[in-house]
Formats: sequence, structure tokens, C-alpha cells
Amino acid sequence: MKKMTPGSTFIQAMRKNTPAATAWVTGNRDTPGLSGLVKFYFTEYGGTLVEAEFFGLPNIITPKATNFYAMHIHENGDCTLPFDKTGNHYSRTAEPHPNHTGDLIPLFGNQGYAWCAFYDKRITIPEIIGKS
Repeated sequence: MKKMTPGSTFIQAMRKNTPAATAWVTGNRDTPGLSGLVKFYFTEYGGTLVEAEFFGLPNIITPKATNFYAMHIHENGDCTLPFDKTGNHYSRTAEPHPNHTGDLIPLFGNQGYAWCAFYDKRITIPEIIGKS
């Protein structure tokens, strides 16, 4: 009998389940070509499975750009341009950066594209609904 590991369970969740929440990502005046989708899945392990895909990231040939990007969940869900109403990074406690609850793993881009999936036991889907 084949034993399921957390990783194989996560792959099955992404293949077969509808995400419990999604976040559409768009750019602003400085990054008009940026777009992406972040999907949040419930897991049987009590945390959240996150899958993120981005297009139009500034890449290494863009002045002052790198292929290293930060992902955060912000306090407020107001994403009207120019994104100045999203608030601080979401955090249940008064921890410094990068220990906020909403400080997610780094994203590594390649030629303006990035995809990643990770498990995070610090966030739950109900607590991030309505945030950005």
C-alpha cells in the first residue's frame, strides 16, 4: 500500500480541490504588466496550503530589479490604486518584520514569471478573508 505524505496530500489538494479563497494580484503605475493569482486551500494538517503564480514581474534586466520578491498579507482589503490603503503587514502579535503573521515565504522570479506552493501553519483561511 502506498503511503501518503503531506507533500503528496498537498499535490492532490491542488489537483482536485477548489481553493477556499483566492487573491487576484494586479500591478500599479510602476508595474502595469503585473498579474497573478494566489490560491489558499484548507488542509487536514490545520494550516493553509498556498499556491501562487505571477506574470509580468520586473526581472533582472529591469534597472533596480532583482528576481527576489516578498509576499505579504496586509491588514486591510482595500486594494484601490495606488495600493496605499492596504495597511501594514497583517500580524496577530506585535512582532517585528519578518515575523509578522502575514510575512510569507520569498518568491523567486525568472524572466518575469514565478510559481510556488507552500504550507504555512501560521495562517488560517478564515482570518485572512477580507485582507489583501
